[in-house]
Amino acid sequence: MFVKSKGEHASKHVLPKNLALLLCFASFCAGMFFSNRTWMVPDAKGIPWTSRTGGKQFVDYDRNIVLKNEGNNSGDISGSQHSILTMDKAISDLEIKLMASRAERETIQKDPMMSEGVKNIESTLKRKYFMVIGINTAFSSHKRRDSVRATWMPQAEKRKKLEEETGIIIRFVIGHSSTSGGILDKAIEAEEKVHGDFLRLQHVEGYLELSAKTKTYFATAVSLWDAEFYVKVDDDIHVNLATLGVTLARHSKKPRVYIGCMKSGPVLARKGVKYHEPEYWKFGEVGNKYFRHATGQLYAISKDLATYIFINQKLVQLLNEALVLVLRCMNVLHKYANEDVSLGAWFIGLDVEHVDDRRLCCGTPPDCEWKAQTGNICAASFDWRCSGICRSVERIMEVHERCGEDKNALWSANFVQTIRTSS
Repeated sequence: MFVKSKGEHASKHVLPKNLALLLCFASFCAGMFFSNRTWMVPDAKGIPWTSRTGGKQFVDYDRNIVLKNEGNNSGDISGSQHSILTMDKAISDLEIKLMASRAERETIQKDPMMSEGVKNIESTLKRKYFMVIGINTAFSSHKRRDSVRATWMPQAEKRKKLEEETGIIIRFVIGHSSTSGGILDKAIEAEEKVHGDFLRLQHVEGYLELSAKTKTYFATAVSLWDAEFYVKVDDDIHVNLATLGVTLARHSKKPRVYIGCMKSGPVLARKGVKYHEPEYWKFGEVGNKYFRHATGQLYAISKDLATYIFINQKLVQLLNEALVLVLRCMNVLHKYANEDVSLGAWFIGLDVEHVDDRRLCCGTPPDCEWKAQTGNICAASFDWRCSGICRSVERIMEVHERCGEDKNALWSANFVQTIRTSS
């Protein structure tokens, strides 16, 4: 009786099953709504949370980037991931600076006086040159430089005329001594005041550093002058500028060209000998030869190749230090003991045309003299056994007189017409 009456009493207060489910669902929705956990995302950036694997994750919600660190490094972002984020920020900063520069430029252009000055500077910077000739020299080579100035290198007003009318830049190329501001540097500075024909490099001079000097020269030259060709020549070589110009002009339409007297000399493994190659083992068995490359007395490269060296040399230096981890791989031009071998190595694997032109490596008289008499004037002359003109200070004038081109050849040469004819 008791039990029955109790069951009857209870059955009167039991809710229908569907209504109970509806109330539960409504309560759940109300809880989610008032707790504000459904769609809201935390405002803080880089909030860590523990993953199932025990590591930590970091989120940058602005860029929708999830960075994971599964190790036990107290939640630090790995170096490469950090560098990528830093590079993104650096690019954004550069964009802001670019916008500021454009705004400043527009402001300057609105001022007639300032605008005229800017136009004059821009016209100088945009000047196109035909070739830049860098004469490799050393602190001890003062007499050699004077012998070059007295023969094939125009001086003073003639050199300026050469730059303005034919687009040929000529400079002696030299770095700095290991003692910055020392007596050697001061001697070059004094010589520069007299002649004004030096290109100083951010480079410490040394015979074993010729590969680094060559790399720095091309990078510096292409950043200063917009030319079709960049030439490196030693200071004990005789050059006929007009013939050199005509020779290079024939290849002006080629995008990536490497011009010189191509050779493949032996790899010298024995220590103590001249031109010893410490990395001889990379070239195979003892007695093997180098890959084909231009001899170091004189060679020329086109603008594209000089720019390639410039990018490799300068990019890491110009960008923020935080990007070094990402961009370090770009600074990988290997330097061998011999600078001409190094240059040839840098172009291996690239789509480069190698031009072997023997007019760039004639012998001294009687060789170059015989060729001149037959109308085949040499662009450069030297003695192979000396890797330059033997006793060049005493003999370069003789070579100039017997093998030099006509005095008016340089001023009457039309390199543009040569380009059109060859194309």
